[in-house]
Amino acid sequence: MISIKSFLKYLEFEKRSSGHTLIAYRCDLEQFFSFCYNKEIDEISAVTTRIVRSWVVQLVNDGMAPKSVSRKITTLKSFFKFLMREGYIERSPAEGVTTPKIPKKLPVFVRDSEMNHLLDDIPFADDYEGVRDKLILELFYGSGMRLSELVGLTDRDFDLKQGIVRVLGKYNKDRLIPMYKQLIHMIEQYIKVRNMEFGMNKANSFFLTGKGEMVYHKLVYRTVNKYLALVTTLHKKSPHVLRHSFATSLLNAGADINAIKELLGHANLNATQVYTHSSFERITDIYNQAHPRS
Repeated sequence: MISIKSFLKYLEFEKRSSGHTLIAYRCDLEQFFSFCYNKEIDEISAVTTRIVRSWVVQLVNDGMAPKSVSRKITTLKSFFKFLMREGYIERSPAEGVTTPKIPKKLPVFVRDSEMNHLLDDIPFADDYEGVRDKLILELFYGSGMRLSELVGLTDRDFDLKQGIVRVLGKYNKDRLIPMYKQLIHMIEQYIKVRNMEFGMNKANSFFLTGKGEMVYHKLVYRTVNKYLALVTTLHKKSPHVLRHSFATSLLNAGADINAIKELLGHANLNATQVYTHSSFERITDIYNQAHPRS
């Protein structure tokens, strides 16, 4: 069986896939190769569409979620496409294998009134961590950036005069996000408090821990969860919920969906259109309340 190392190197250096993606692809392929080994198939040329479908059926029968099964099929299709490009095979045995239908999950979001209550009415501590925590919440809600994007911010990413922040998103793609005046003022105040607390920033990170070290994912996640619990009973209280809240608020206010797509850093419009359902539900409520015949 052909080694998957060359395929993973192709993903890493040519496709610039993330570390998480590489790990997932490797695990998927190792699992498939193990299945083939149990079927006494040790040559890539012996892998047929029937074998691929048998593996998919086994995954489904084992109770694997449709989304996970779909990802594994995508992994195989990418792998065989790579082998065709390198001349190892003439036809992909994964061609024609369909992915299971994935039920759409509506985005969970915090209402505007709840976020305004949190950011305007609930007191935060006056010390460094209090100022930092409030800015983290305001920045998530005001920009829609991902957790990894916020953690990776540096001072150089902010242009306060222009009112923009540069974000390094998926696949190492940069995007610029505008900031409103209140958010810019909070950033200026945070930098002032941070520099007074720790002096010159040597951590090469915009957000720092209480000890002056680079902030990390779990700390930010716990911070968001802690404060959202004060204003919402949602089961999920994560940075991604604030990303959903950002997009939903813009859409409800009449923002163009293509503009929202660019702000979120989505590769295609399909990923953004999930928010239109939430917006339509709100429109339906307004219609039912306002129309004289409803």
